[in-house]
Amino acid sequence: MRHALTLALVALAAPALAAPPAGFERRADEVRAARGVPGMAIAIVEDGRTTLIAGLGVRKLRITGGEPLVRRGILTFFEAMSRHLQSGALQELTLTTNGSQLAKFAAPLAALGVRRINVSLDTLDADKFTRITRWGRLPQVLDGITAARNAGLAVKINAVALKGFNEDELFTLTDWCAAEGHDLTFIEVMPMGEDMDDALRLDQYWPLRDLRARLAERFTLIDLDERTGGPARYVRLQETGQKIGFITPLTHNFCESCNRVRLTCTGQLYMCLGQEDMADLRAPLRSSAEDAPLNDAIRAAIARKPKGHDFDYSRRAGTAKVSGQITRHMSHTGG
Repeated sequence: MRHALTLALVALAAPALAAPPAGFERRADEVRAARGVPGMAIAIVEDGRTTLIAGLGVRKLRITGGEPLVRRGILTFFEAMSRHLQSGALQELTLTTNGSQLAKFAAPLAALGVRRINVSLDTLDADKFTRITRWGRLPQVLDGITAARNAGLAVKINAVALKGFNEDELFTLTDWCAAEGHDLTFIEVMPMGEDMDDALRLDQYWPLRDLRARLAERFTLIDLDERTGGPARYVRLQETGQKIGFITPLTHNFCESCNRVRLTCTGQLYMCLGQEDMADLRAPLRSSAEDAPLNDAIRAAIARKPKGHDFDYSRRAGTAKVSGQITRHMSHTGG
């Protein structure tokens, strides 16, 4: 089986777009690319269309998935992308990974211009890690993170907050990241995919306002004004100096500042992680060697980027209810 990519694009500066609704500026300047079957991401590289995307205002490109580093020939892809760093068309090329392949790829990625990575890691308990990942080998991931640090890559740990699973590791994860020099971001679990019933989703949902309150029992939290165009809100822990992020799609909708779109390997451009609407870019890509049709399709898609998602968890009259559920899995479009 071959593995494909998803591109998370931060794209299109506002002046290039159609006029947005009053009070709501449509802007995307980061693109995320996801893993899947081979297709769109590679086609864009082979056709030189990353030049077009960068020309439309994309400044940051994040490769995500799934696990992008298991794709055959992945370094060829990064080599093709790195030329846009060298030309100045892209400001940043980065990666979200589960860490399993970092021991092999950290140094080559750093040599190609990658400066920081996100590693998804919900637990430091080896048994729980095996259970939640279904493939195990926490030491392999930790060795990969060490290799990334030794290669000069800044590492941010992303941990999904799961009630009944890693509640007891809040301070373990925080202290470990402080000792290793990693930033840490906590993420609320989102209602994506069809393989979990509403009651189980609600049982796992740990609101980050509660997590933050627990952190505040031990640390002094200093709110930061830092904004990256992404969903996280940041604090600094006065006692350790480390930065902690909170991504709160449920308890505090962050959509007003989102500047990200996601391009799947099959050519689907999703304007919002929490909506099903997407633009199929395969037709304009295949129909013409000219840039104009693809250019127009991307502009039209960004112009209809929604104001927000509709995720909601609630318990009413003893009944579990999840609204705004997305049938596709996170691995289809990347996080």
